[in-house]
Amino acid sequence: MNRGLREQMRAVGPGILFAGAAIGVSHLVQSTRAGAEYGWFLLWAVALALVAKYPFLEHAHRYTVAAGESLLEGYARLGRWALVLFMLVVVGSAFITLAAVTVVTAGLAGALFGVSASPLVLSAALLGLCLALLLPGRFGLLDLGMKAMVLVLGALTLTGVVVAAAHGPAGDPGWQRPTLWDVGGVTFLLALMGWMPTPLDVGAWSSLWVLEKHKEQGVPRTLAAARLDFNLGYLATTLTAFTFLAFGALVMYGTGTRFADGGVAFSGQLIDMYAGTLGQWSRWLIATAAFITMFSTTITVLDGYARTLAGGLGLLAAGGRPWGRRAAAVLMLVLAAMALLIIGRLMGTMKALVDFVTVLAFLTAPLVAVLNFRVVRLPHIAPDMRPGRVMTALSWFGFVFLAGFGVAWAWVRWLA
Repeated sequence: MNRGLREQMRAVGPGILFAGAAIGVSHLVQSTRAGAEYGWFLLWAVALALVAKYPFLEHAHRYTVAAGESLLEGYARLGRWALVLFMLVVVGSAFITLAAVTVVTAGLAGALFGVSASPLVLSAALLGLCLALLLPGRFGLLDLGMKAMVLVLGALTLTGVVVAAAHGPAGDPGWQRPTLWDVGGVTFLLALMGWMPTPLDVGAWSSLWVLEKHKEQGVPRTLAAARLDFNLGYLATTLTAFTFLAFGALVMYGTGTRFADGGVAFSGQLIDMYAGTLGQWSRWLIATAAFITMFSTTITVLDGYARTLAGGLGLLAAGGRPWGRRAAAVLMLVLAAMALLIIGRLMGTMKALVDFVTVLAFLTAPLVAVLNFRVVRLPHIAPDMRPGRVMTALSWFGFVFLAGFGVAWAWVRWLA
C-alpha cells in the first residue's frame, strides 16, 4: 500500500460514524417494510433518494477539509440567519429523535437478551451505557467501536441475505402487491424516501466528527481522504438499505402477514418470520443485526446532537466561538435526561412527536440543501476544492427532488 493511500485510510472514521447514524429505522423498518409489502419493486425509490441526497451530505466533509472549520461555522459565514434557522431545526428534533431511537433500541435489547422490564428502565440502562462510552471524550474509542459495529453488521446482514436467497422466497410468488399510487401507498413512499438514508442535518455531525478526528488523532486534512472516508460510509448505508429491503422481499413478501407500525413490533415480526422460515438457529443472526443497527444509531445520535448543539449555540452566544468538550458533555446529559422524560411522560404521544420530527425533516430538507450548496462555494474556499460540474449537476437534480418531495408530502398529508 503506497503512502498516499495509507494516509487516506487513516482518515477513515467520520464516514463510518455517519453510516452508523444513518443505518437505523430508515433501514431496519422502512427498507425491510418496502421489501415486505412491495417485493423488489421499490429498489428504484431507495436508489433515487440515495443519489439525490448524496451531494449535500458530501459537502459537509468537503467544506470541513477545505475551510478547516465546521459546517456550522460555514453557516455563520453565510449570515447569522442561516445558523439560527439550522439550529431551530436541530433543537426541534434532537430530543424527540433521541427518545424515539432509544426506545426502539431498548425494546430490541430486551427481546434479544430476554430482559423483562419497562421501556423507561430499559431506555435508562441503554442511555447509561452510551454515556459511559461517550463521556470520557475519547473519540478514538467511538471511532474504533463504530468501525467494528458496522463491519459486524455488514457481515451479519450479508450472511442473512445469502441464506435467505439460497432458501428461496418464503411467500407466494404470485402474490399481488398493493397499489402504490393511492394515499396510503404514496404516504409510505414519501416516508421511505424522506428518511433514506438520513435527514440532511446529519451532515453537521459528520463535519464535527471530521474535525475531531483530525484534532485527536493528527490525521492530515486532504480532499481525497475526506471523499474516500465519506464514500465508504455512504456505500455502507447504500448496501445495508438494499440488504434490508432484500430481507423483506425474501422472508416477508407474499406471506399475507399484517405488519406492525412500531419499530420494535415490526422488528420482532421480522425475527420471528426469519426463524420460522430458516430455522430457530437463524434467530440470533437477525436479532443481533437488528440490535446493532439501532444501537449504532442511538450512540451516534446522542454524540452528534450534543456536538452540534455545543457548536451551534456557542457560535450564537456572546463571543461567537463553538463550545468545547465540557459543554458537549453537559449537553449530552441534558439530551439523555430529556429523552427519558419524553419516554416516561409522553410515551402515549410518541407517534405524534415522531410525526412532527418527520415533517420537520421533510420540509426543511431544501433549506439545508441550499445552505450546504452555498457554503462550499464561499469566497474563502479554494477553487480546486469546490464541487465540479458533475457534482453541481447532481446538486441541481437533488434540489428538484427535495423541493418536489416537500410539495408532494404537503399535498398528501394535508390536501389529499
